Amino acid sequence: MKINFTKMHGCGNDFVVIDATTNLQNWQPSVNEAAFLLDRHFGIGGDQLLVIYPSKIADMKMVIFNPDGGEVEMCGNGIRCCALYAKNHKLVDKNEITVETLAGIIKPVIEDECVCVDMGEPKLEASEIPVAGYSGKIINVEPPEIESDFLLPLMNCVSMGNPHTIFFVDDLNAVPLEKVGRKVENSPVFPNKTNVEFAQVLDFKTIKMRVWERGAGITLACGTGACGTVVAGILSGRIENEATVMLDGGELNISWQGEGTPVFMTGPAKEVFSGELEK
Repeated sequence: MKINFTKMHGCGNDFVVIDATTNLQNWQPSVNEAAFLLDRHFGIGGDQLLVIYPSKIADMKMVIFNPDGGEVEMCGNGIRCCALYAKNHKLVDKNEITVETLAGIIKPVIEDECVCVDMGEPKLEASEIPVAGYSGKIINVEPPEIESDFLLPLMNCVSMGNPHTIFFVDDLNAVPLEKVGRKVENSPVFPNKTNVEFAQVLDFKTIKMRVWERGAGITLACGTGACGTVVAGILSGRIENEATVMLDGGELNISWQGEGTPVFMTGPAKEVFSGELEK
């Protein structure tokens, strides 16, 4: 069986996109298939695999797989790529789209090659994120102990449909992200593991951020991570209600008006190339 694919990226966070709305409706990649497709040497290469299925409750359904084969709830850069793919490949004929995900119905709006996404309300309670051994909101609290020479600053935790743990630092370049990110991700206080962001506030409207993604490692950008970081920055009094997040692969604009309101994310998405694989 032949599988058509498209390579896409949002701020350098890259994806293999497979349209399973027609003859592949029952196809779900195995752990080995996901690993092969995302391998940068022997496969196509990407941070995550996005599979688009039909949906009974939205215009389409997006399922996200990590290189380790694990399925994750949500991806901010991925949802923008999914929306642009759907418009470019005529899965929809409108600019306002609904996408079913494990994090709920997400509503991206396409504006040329930029996509604005209503990411929904952030979850702030420890039990919702989830974080074991903590209660209430986790903003500027002591982090769990990890074995590292790097001293973790105060911790902030937010769920954007997937868990994020954010640390604000004075010097982002001084953070050994690979060593620390892996250990925080796998800390027992995070029952579902966690994405890890380190952020440096440049001014009240600008944040520089790097990310260690759960199950994927260091990536050039993370849309939900940018959203969670801005939410944590607002709640801790570090930034205003709208900010530019500078990532290794580009910039995202994030706005949030406070508890009870959704987070809005605006950023680019781009098709790189398409091809065909024999399965």
